[in-house]
Amino acid sequence: MAANLSGGNPPPGAPSGATVVPFGIEATPGDPVLRWDQRATSVAEIDRELGRIWASRRAETAREPGGERTVAARTSVLNLVVVARSPELGELAAATLAAGMGRHPSRTLILVPTDPDGPGWLRADVRAYCMVPRAGAAETCAEQVYVTAGGETGCHLEAIVAPLLIHDLPLTVWWPGNPPFGANLARGLVGTADRLVVDGSRWSGDGLDRLIALAGLARPSLPISDFALMRQARWREAVASVFDREAFQPYLRALRRIAVTYATHGGTDEEAATNLVKPVYHVAWLASRLELRVAEPLARVERPASASRGTAARPGAPADPGRGLRAHLARQRGPDIEVVIRPVISGMPSGTTLRVELLAERRGSELRAEVTAEAESVRVRVWEDGVEALDRLFHAARRTDADLLTEAIEAGGRDPVAEGSLAMAARLAGPAQAGTGA
Repeated sequence: MAANLSGGNPPPGAPSGATVVPFGIEATPGDPVLRWDQRATSVAEIDRELGRIWASRRAETAREPGGERTVAARTSVLNLVVVARSPELGELAAATLAAGMGRHPSRTLILVPTDPDGPGWLRADVRAYCMVPRAGAAETCAEQVYVTAGGETGCHLEAIVAPLLIHDLPLTVWWPGNPPFGANLARGLVGTADRLVVDGSRWSGDGLDRLIALAGLARPSLPISDFALMRQARWREAVASVFDREAFQPYLRALRRIAVTYATHGGTDEEAATNLVKPVYHVAWLASRLELRVAEPLARVERPASASRGTAARPGAPADPGRGLRAHLARQRGPDIEVVIRPVISGMPSGTTLRVELLAERRGSELRAEVTAEAESVRVRVWEDGVEALDRLFHAARRTDADLLTEAIEAGGRDPVAEGSLAMAARLAGPAQAGTGA
């Protein structure tokens, strides 16, 4: 089979408007191009096509003006396996990878298992993306394999992955969507990974059962990167900035209340389905850094009996946001710290953090801090005994999934802050719930 070098419609994961560009035609510096695309229907064919990319003399680029010949080199620094349990997630993951192309060269396998009850089959697109980092530099390339596997084949992804990995390079597993942590599908891949990347804010339901299961996977040899926690870096920096002032530092050990407000669209069903991972992470990070313990895990605050009879269910009545959750944290000495995770009717996506509030009391004085965020900024306001003492606006834009994936891949090693936050979040969420293998 000859490689497809004729252009045409881009395959899944190719940048918008991309065509296959033959080796030997120079690329614009900094602009990744699709150099190779070929279909395969078995693991053996995939492996053969990956070998043909680098064996072909067409991998040589055009001669430089000075007469030297530069050769396209594979620049993979890791193996990246993406497991997308639907074609839609596969396309979204491929688009994210395309947006970050060139920033984390890897052998990338995008796996889309489908139709588990049907006959076994496999279809794959084997590609090479290449880029000239700057004028006069050699072109470098990395591979991407987009695999759709049906029936029994899709139920044993580890058997697809293992023969296609570049040995001696680390393996990162990125699992967008709902990872089935308790299922065989996940155990095999996660067991061989050097890093696991997830996005807890996009899990179905409230996400707390999977949060507990994720914490159960943590081990020194498996750093875990959760986009939901990584996105909150700008919030954490803003909260920490409050206590940069020497006068405010004593209040940090005198916290009485941590409140996180999140968006909901209202209604009993909406309350149960709203993802709470991001609000819980806010509390977990602060509790872990202050070395607090969970005295009482999060529990839903029930509606009063009169409210449950449905005054808000009448036509025209305002939506009921629900009562949220409460918990208590304990320190070595002093009273417990109340935790409130409260829903508010909002047009923002459900589960979006709207506000983080801290209340501290010390020697008859009160400090209240409030942090809010928008697309491009974070605002911090502080009041001491009711008088505004601080109002700061930080420029801190939201990061894209491509940015977060690059950070996760380049992190290297363990992150004690992330580990502590995840462990504390699991303790706050309470005993494991059913459904972690779904």
